[in-house]
Amino acid sequence: MKHFKKLKFALILALLATTFFSCSKDEIVDEKPLTPSEVLASTAWETTNAKNNKGENVVLTDANVSNFVGFAYFKSNGTFTMYNLDNSPKMHGDWSVSADGKTRTIVAKNDAGVTLFTRIVDITVLTKQEFTYRIYPNNSDKTVYFDIIHTPTTHKEP
Repeated sequence: MKHFKKLKFALILALLATTFFSCSKDEIVDEKPLTPSEVLASTAWETTNAKNNKGENVVLTDANVSNFVGFAYFKSNGTFTMYNLDNSPKMHGDWSVSADGKTRTIVAKNDAGVTLFTRIVDITVLTKQEFTYRIYPNNSDKTVYFDIIHTPTTHKEP
């Protein structure tokens, strides 16, 4: 009986050790951190909210923010396309994010590739779950602003 208890204990110990040590390090997925540009290009984005400098929600049809509402597709090759929420084309061109992730630049172009305008905005949030940038109705007054909030979408590019 004494040997049976020792054998039983040894088997339980062996089973526990096998279970504990059988987890392979290969099973641990160690995602490398993405650069700000990689985060922005990792998904399609939809404007889902806007807030003013008081932190209040602003309806997306408000004249201060409506021009910034839609679907955005930032491609890893440095080009982008944007569409209104009704899928009508809004603009296309080139884009970049500063290495520190603090600003996003878009260069909108016409179909001939001629630059229409360049817009640089401050990024306030850039994660895989949210992309928010800040716009100022009057660039000389930084106390009044609107944060344009985007979240990932599965909406296919039209």
